[in-house]
Amino acid sequence: MENGLRNPSETTGKVITCKAAITWGPGEPFVMEEVRVDPPQKMEVRIKILFTSICHTDLSAWQGENEAQRAYPRILGHEASGIVESVGEGVMDIKKGDHVVPIFNGECGDCLYCKCEKTNMCERAGVDPFMTVMVNDGKSRFSCKEGKPIFHFLNTSTFSEYTVVESACVVKIDPDASLKTMTLLSCGVSTGVGAAWNIANVRAGSTVAIFGLGAVGLAVAEGARARGATKIIGVDINPNKFIKGRAMGITDTINPRDFEKPVHECIREMTGGGVDYSFECAGISEVLREAFLSTHEGWGLTVILGIHTSPKLLPLHPMELFTGRVIIASVFGGFKGKTQLPNFAKECMQGVVNLEEFITHELPFEKINEAFQLLIDGKSVRCMLHL
Repeated sequence: MENGLRNPSETTGKVITCKAAITWGPGEPFVMEEVRVDPPQKMEVRIKILFTSICHTDLSAWQGENEAQRAYPRILGHEASGIVESVGEGVMDIKKGDHVVPIFNGECGDCLYCKCEKTNMCERAGVDPFMTVMVNDGKSRFSCKEGKPIFHFLNTSTFSEYTVVESACVVKIDPDASLKTMTLLSCGVSTGVGAAWNIANVRAGSTVAIFGLGAVGLAVAEGARARGATKIIGVDINPNKFIKGRAMGITDTINPRDFEKPVHECIREMTGGGVDYSFECAGISEVLREAFLSTHEGWGLTVILGIHTSPKLLPLHPMELFTGRVIIASVFGGFKGKTQLPNFAKECMQGVVNLEEFITHELPFEKINEAFQLLIDGKSVRCMLHL
């Protein structure tokens, strides 16, 4: 056994029994149990997970904030890295032993969306919070020891020592790269940096406002700094996040609780009319409106990154768009996972983005409940779990 990976020749084509953190209901503590993981079917890959981290989307799903998306028992987790244990029929670009990161927004390469350079959506393997089983046969690859199926999550389900995902959701990375830091490319860092690079196309000398300084917001700051933005304003109600923010590109900070007037008015005063780009990373409609109004009339662009619970509508009047401001949303930073993420990984290896700064805590997999509490308390940016 190497890096916790069992001898693939002994496990290929067989059911693997391993540990997984299962959630049995909204907000209930994760239970570490033995589960059965079936072999990969056609165009599927089974991965030995070595590292997984916790994103706010995992927290929202665990708490069951969106009732329509609830499904239990379930294995959550979507930010991870690992080594391929085996592949199913038809998988040509991934093989046993490859170092990989699973991604929640896949790229099959064959559908209309994948062939269109204007989008990173995918008809077969795109992000779908309602999907709880595999595409091939509508069944789960996870089950309890007594045979009860366990639902999948966001194409990935990484809170397990082994997982099975669509090959379209597996990205091969350089074996020389640190798997621990590459874990962050599964979601948070790619989402934030990509939003700054691919969606907003932040220009040198520009001004930026970021609402919400979690991992995604800080990744936006890293991306904006790398592109040469001269003023990057971080907005958050937790002042403890400002220290980390300044280390990652934030030049100015605003705590809305310190001001009697709306945040957008403060930002307009600071920037002579508003920022060139704003990024909403909080998932709160009132915050989205402030982000929109903080941009400059005529050319301001707002990018939505926060996950908003339904059935909230945009807090804007259509006539407000006639001022020249633009608003757009972004999934996975606009990256096409399989074709574009490997190059981004190389840039991270070269130091363009400092991935180590995002990892504030590290814990063994068994302490996953403690890791979630760190996120709830606002103490962690990313807590890395070692499997």
